[in-house]
Amino acid sequence: MRLLSIASGSSGNCIYIGDDTTHILIDAGISGKRIEAGLNSIGVSGKDLDAVLVTHEHVDHIGGLGVLARKFDVPIYSTRGTIAGISVAKSVGDIDGQLFQIIRRNENISIGSLMIQALPISHDAAEPVCFKVSNEASTVAVATDMGYYTQELIEQLKGLDAILLEANHDVNMVQVGPYPYYLKQRILGKKGHLSNESAGRLLSEIVHDDLKHVFLGHLSRENNLPQLAHEAVRLEVTMGDNPYQASDFDIRVAERSEPSGLIEV
Repeated sequence: MRLLSIASGSSGNCIYIGDDTTHILIDAGISGKRIEAGLNSIGVSGKDLDAVLVTHEHVDHIGGLGVLARKFDVPIYSTRGTIAGISVAKSVGDIDGQLFQIIRRNENISIGSLMIQALPISHDAAEPVCFKVSNEASTVAVATDMGYYTQELIEQLKGLDAILLEANHDVNMVQVGPYPYYLKQRILGKKGHLSNESAGRLLSEIVHDDLKHVFLGHLSRENNLPQLAHEAVRLEVTMGDNPYQASDFDIRVAERSEPSGLIEV
């Protein structure tokens, strides 16, 4: 299975996952032109897409969805609440209602050769989820936009071959930064985003011998730095209650506005 972060950050998110026969996107929060360029960089066309999976209805996850839907008639899979949010979002324009397919939380569905599971998360959206994707050979996950994580989510994320995990902010940068108080409370709250340290603690819970690749994603432009996220997460893994060192794993930061290195598992 292949995973490519086409873009991952507070200004737009789009992740490609696929194998020889099936190609999907998780979120489409950047322009259709940028999405197609990212796909083309690995030899995939928009016409090859079998589905777009949408985690939630915020604009940095759906900004390019309408363009893709109208150009390629690609099916859109998400929860009922998220689909309702997309339907009233002016930024996406008109989308054929027949393209929408409902996924229930914790339900497994098949799209081509891929098995998809939508996992519930806590975020200030209608019915947000993250996604775990498997085929016969491997399992990957994209887990972003959550204020905190549960033991249930930890269990679901064990045994992965690769993960793109949110490391959104440095808590101190949020606290001393220029954002108004209400926005700081939103980011730091239980329906906000994972801090660097929280991401590291979650990663410490799910690391195992066969975890091959970790991308840190959805970094805030204003409240984080790639080097800071990388070092904070690595420190949590090394100091955590597990038998590993951070150097045992390929941990890298996904680029905010351009494709990151393709990984294969």
